[in-house]
Amino acid sequence: MSVVSVGSIVPDFEMDTYDPTTGGFGKFSLAANKAARRWTVVVFYPADFTFVCPTELADLGDRYEDLKKAGAEVVSVSTDTRFTHLAWQRDERLLSNVKYPMGADPTGEISRLFGVYNPASGLARRGTFIITPDGELAAAEISYGDVGRNADELLRKLQACIYVYENPGQACPAKWEPGAKTLTTGAKIVGKVYEALNA
Repeated sequence: MSVVSVGSIVPDFEMDTYDPTTGGFGKFSLAANKAARRWTVVVFYPADFTFVCPTELADLGDRYEDLKKAGAEVVSVSTDTRFTHLAWQRDERLLSNVKYPMGADPTGEISRLFGVYNPASGLARRGTFIITPDGELAAAEISYGDVGRNADELLRKLQACIYVYENPGQACPAKWEPGAKTLTTGAKIVGKVYEALNA
C-alpha cells in the first residue's frame, strides 16, 4: 500500500468506531463523508490509556463543535479496538467532553495508508490530516511522540484550507484567521508582499 501525500487523492477507507454520544459502535466511511460534501479531519494518536493522548483528545473535544460548524467531521484513530476506546472514554475523566467518533485501526492498515504506523511498536504516531470534500489530502502534520498538539491551530488550519479551496488564486498568510486579509497570488506581488498586506 502506498502512502498518501499532500495533493493526492486519499483512497476510500472505512473503520469501526466507538461513538461517545450514543455509547455504542458504528462505522466511519470516507466515501460517505465525501458524499455528504464534508471535510474530513483524521487525528491519529499512539494509544488509549496513555499520558499525552487524553490531553490531546480532550482539547480536540473542546473544538469539535467549531470544527463541525466549519464543515468537517472529525475522527480520532489509534490501533486500539473499539472496545478499548469505550473503556477509556468511560474511565478517563479528561475524555468526558469527547463527542466525535473514535476510530479503531487494530491491523494498522489505515495508519500505514497515512504513513504514521510505527512497526517497532505497532502503534500510530501523532498525525493530523485534513481531507477536502473531493478526497484530496490538503494538509498533513506528523509530530514527535511526546509532544501534544493544539486544536486551536487545527481549527485555524482547517479554516484556511477551506478558504483557499473556495477562493482559487487566494493565499492565506501566516497566522491568518477568518476575516483577515489574504493575498492574491501573481506577478504583481512578487517582492511586494509587505505592500500587499498593508495596502
